[in-house]
Amino acid sequence: MLNFSKINILFIYLTLFFISVFSLLNFQSKDNILIDKKVNLGLDLQGGSYLLLEINSESLVQEKIQSKVIPLKKLLNDNNLNYRDFKIKNNSLIFKLNDTKKFKSIFLSKNENLVNPYIDNYRSFELDFKELENKLVEISFSKFGLLSINNSALKQSIEIVRRRIDDVGTKEPTILQRGEKRILVELPGLKDPERIKELLGKTAKLNFRLVSENSEFGFDELMTETGEKLKISKKIVMSGENLIDAQPSIQNQQNEPTVSFSLDRLGAQKFGRTTTDNVGKRLAIVLDDKIISAPNINEPITSGNGVISGNFSFQEATDLALLLRSGALPTPLSIVEERTVGPDLGEDSIKSGLISLIVGFILVIIFMIYKYKIFGLVANTALIANLLMLVGILTILEATLTLPGIAGIILTVGMAVDANVLIFERIREELKTEKSIIHAFDSGYSKAKITVLDANITTLIAAIILFAFGSGPVKGFAITLGIGIITTLFTAYFLARHLTSIIVLKNSNKEISI
Repeated sequence: MLNFSKINILFIYLTLFFISVFSLLNFQSKDNILIDKKVNLGLDLQGGSYLLLEINSESLVQEKIQSKVIPLKKLLNDNNLNYRDFKIKNNSLIFKLNDTKKFKSIFLSKNENLVNPYIDNYRSFELDFKELENKLVEISFSKFGLLSINNSALKQSIEIVRRRIDDVGTKEPTILQRGEKRILVELPGLKDPERIKELLGKTAKLNFRLVSENSEFGFDELMTETGEKLKISKKIVMSGENLIDAQPSIQNQQNEPTVSFSLDRLGAQKFGRTTTDNVGKRLAIVLDDKIISAPNINEPITSGNGVISGNFSFQEATDLALLLRSGALPTPLSIVEERTVGPDLGEDSIKSGLISLIVGFILVIIFMIYKYKIFGLVANTALIANLLMLVGILTILEATLTLPGIAGIILTVGMAVDANVLIFERIREELKTEKSIIHAFDSGYSKAKITVLDANITTLIAAIILFAFGSGPVKGFAITLGIGIITTLFTAYFLARHLTSIIVLKNSNKEISI
């Protein structure tokens, strides 16, 4: 155990040097950045904003149930089933049938391929018969269907929230699912969350509709930004789903901020056909049920590119382009909890954590020197190397350090010493019975190995479980603890053992006390 080949020695010190260099990157100045890697500070250390968002899937359920009207009517007509009094009520499709039994067998049948061509997934529907004597049928989403809609909306919302926040340029945001309907957003370093809140509060459902009150599809009366009321067709010419890109721009003549957009192939065809057939008419650009612009169609636009104008400031044009690029949220988001952590509180947390670490570190060093003399210095050297490697690995991973993470580092200091204490106490026992000092140290390391591994591996398993199932602060603690265990084993059984072997081999003919 005390014999090291040249390759082993080279491996130990090159590994220590390489990882330790990364820990020093956290102290490089902003003007002279060699490698752009560092440990990021969490919300509790550098301050920032905390938002807890909640989706409202009620409107989405209404849209989904409305989208099933035509497929369901087609299913009824294709099977010669006469229906009447068809209506939507309480997110359900209600109608009367003469032959309810035949419809039920068709609707729920797995053998006949009749349901899937018309309705996405028959399992997401629940067929409920009420007042059988009146042949009344109610179709609504089952628990499975509602859960599927909610999960899909939540996942899509998280992705769109991430896109919007990334486009703003916020560094190291934390965006996580919380429960069945909530999204946690942590924005370290962001002191004023108003712009983010405004961006996240908009659904950003964009559509293009003709200004007309004589539409066969009916019309809505909506207000423009200037206060003008317009009657627009309910028929959607094109939706925001056809947008490929949107960027803020400046009109050369009026020097007015606008949003330039480009469409995919299908969108370009729709837009080109509509503008060709309706030259001279107005086209309303509707965002979240508000008309942001209603320009005249002066000529056909077939290029697939267009401009949205609406008396924007440049910031408003930038935010609108960002919203359009990121896509529409499937459901509105509401802010159910908001907190702002000031930078002063973060600085106090860092100071408290560092003071705790320094005080603990000094006490441990004093104790080890007092208890084990020169071998205490070996343990302390390994401890310093342990901390350097721990911070170095966190830097390589660009991990986010939180206050619980600092607690994990402090715990690592104690556990690192614990490994050396177990080894040294075992060596003491061996020195009582062994005449050979070299053999006593060698045997001490060998016999303590299993105990040290057992203690650290069980803690590592606990850290992995905490990381897998814990929330943000718990994950921060688990990361530093887990990495600390690995660096502890490396420094105790490679670095400290090599330094010990140097001392023992040089003093093999002398009496060594430990």
